[in-house]
This record gives sequence, structure tokens and C-alpha cells, in this order.
Amino acid sequence: MKSEITISELAKLMNVSVHQIRYFEEKGVLHPAYIDHNQYRMYSMDQIYQLAHIQLLRKLGVPVQSIKDCMASYSADQYRKLLQHSLREVDKELQRLNELRQYIEKVLQEQQSFSSEFNHYQIKRREISFLARWIEMDPGTKLNAKLLAEQTKRVANLFESDIHYIYDSSDDSSVITLYLETHAPGDMVLPGGEYLSTQRLAREDDELDDLIEQFYDYAAVHSYVISGPLILIERSYLSLFSSNDLHYELLAAIESDERSEKKNDHDRRAITIELMQVK
Repeated sequence: MKSEITISELAKLMNVSVHQIRYFEEKGVLHPAYIDHNQYRMYSMDQIYQLAHIQLLRKLGVPVQSIKDCMASYSADQYRKLLQHSLREVDKELQRLNELRQYIEKVLQEQQSFSSEFNHYQIKRREISFLARWIEMDPGTKLNAKLLAEQTKRVANLFESDIHYIYDSSDDSSVITLYLETHAPGDMVLPGGEYLSTQRLAREDDELDDLIEQFYDYAAVHSYVISGPLILIERSYLSLFSSNDLHYELLAAIESDERSEKKNDHDRRAITIELMQVK
């Protein structure tokens, strides 16, 4: 009784395809123990161990053309370094997958928030955030492909980020600045506090102009005191859910009830002093 096995039996045993075994043979890294009189390739325990070795090296990222040298001449120290290198690569991949997971969770959370808050106004409590200057352009200029391509400051995964347009009526500058979120200190700080917010869909610039006008009208009607610039946040990645419309959040810091009450007290005191002076 033969103690060797055929190529198909080897493939089944090692959970690889016959094609892969033939490929390894073509590259000179695995050969049968012998070929019998029926021209069947026969494999012994030696070839099983060799194939296991090859599979391990492939898992570690060693190219097939380098496997022969590894198996023939690698020392224990070289194998140790190979394993350490592979471990570093695995850590990088785990980090990439973790970042991807966080991004997917963010998109799902943002989409759920948008669906529940769409077309409504609400007061949000926001923590302090920092923005980095990205693009400056003249008023009336529309963001276009050429303008993006000319930027010297490249942004990785740009449209996975929130793009901030700042509308500041107190700013006499003739330049419109776009910002991206960053770490402290940044080029601009959005203070923590209460913000009036609404989330909308828009495609054209004139639609955005209408939304901004409606935002200020709503604030005036409901006696919200705007205490900072209007912030328009574009969340391009949410267009996955809405057939090319872009998702925007409009928000502006408002004076809290406590600040408004202090302001009212200050005004009342000022009026009292004026009346006393008249008397």
C-alpha cells in the first residue's frame, strides 16, 4: 500500500486548490515526491510540511518568487524579523479597520440624526470645536473642480469630512473662507454653548440663500439673539442617501436664557440710572 497521496488528495487535505499546487510547482517552490507510472504526481509527508510552510509564508506576505530563498536559507533571526514585520503590518491594518468602523458609525449616526431632524429647528448644546482654514475665495465664486485641484493644502479623504462655510456679517473682508475640523488651537474657534440648528437638503446656491434667509427669519420671529456667525456645514458623504442632493446643517450660537436675563438686568439698571438722573 502506498504511503503517498495524489495532488487532489493533497489539495483537499491542505484546503488549497489543485491549481495553486501546480502554480507552486511552476515557481519551483514545491515538487512531488515522485511521478508514478500513470503520470500521477505523488506527495509524501515531506511535501505536506513544505506546503504548510509555503502557506504560512504567504500569510506573512512573502511573495511566491521569494519563498524558495526563504525556505532554503532563512535563519531563525530572519524569520523572527519577518514575523515582527508582519505583526506591524497587521497592526496598521487593524488601525485602518478601526478608523473605517468609526467612520461608518459616524455616517450612520449622522444619517439617523438628519432623518429625525430634517426640516426642523432645534436648540443644540455644542462643545467647543476648532477649525483649520482650507480655501479662501472671492465672494460670488462657486466652489469648482479647478479651485479644488489648485489647492496646495491637500486633504485626505476630503469628502468624508465636514466642510464649514462661515458667514460673518461683522467681517468686512472680501474673502470667503472654508474650514475643516481640526485639533486645538486651529485657525478659528467655535465656542461651546447653545446653537440654533436646522438640517436641510439643497443642490443649488440660490437654494442655500433661501435657507439662510429663512434661518434668520425664524430666529427673529422666535426672539433668538444670534451671538456669532452663521455656520453652514456641508456633509457631502450623506449624499449617499439622497440622490445627489447635499446635506447641510445651518447653525448659529445664541444667547442663553441666563445671558439674556443678565443683559435684561443690565438694561433695566441702565434705564433706572437714567430715570434717577432725570429726576
